[in-house]
Amino acid sequence: MRVVLQRVSRGSVVVEDSVVGSIGPGFVALVGVTHADTEEQVALLARKTANLRVFEDSAGKMNRSLLDVGGGVLVISQFTLYADARRGRRPDFIDAARPEQAAPLVDAYAARLREWGVAPVETGVFGALMRVELVNEGPVTILLDTASL
Repeated sequence: MRVVLQRVSRGSVVVEDSVVGSIGPGFVALVGVTHADTEEQVALLARKTANLRVFEDSAGKMNRSLLDVGGGVLVISQFTLYADARRGRRPDFIDAARPEQAAPLVDAYAARLREWGVAPVETGVFGALMRVELVNEGPVTILLDTASL
């Protein structure tokens, strides 16, 4: 499982000209699922997301977590995180999980964040064409991958 966290001052997702989710300060989390992923990986990444210290303290150091600052998370499914572009000009997505496996795990990631006390936790619409808007703060962008944690 892969999660790209972007520290933001705000983020929103639009589907068919309607805002379906928005947050103020926190993370936009792009979530990719592969075939071998389980609830165990979901729990690990949700805990890491909630506790990752990348928000500034009063001294300007990245020393505070999402929980410390009361930030939210906008969770967006993103199968393209498992794109393989090593050959040719068109990437393949063979390593991305099928929707029937991926959708419940993306939903479980959002639910686990809520269990950790993160609020708000908003989501996009799985499989929809989404327009994601965000203001990246820093910029700070972190890749979490269960294959390397």
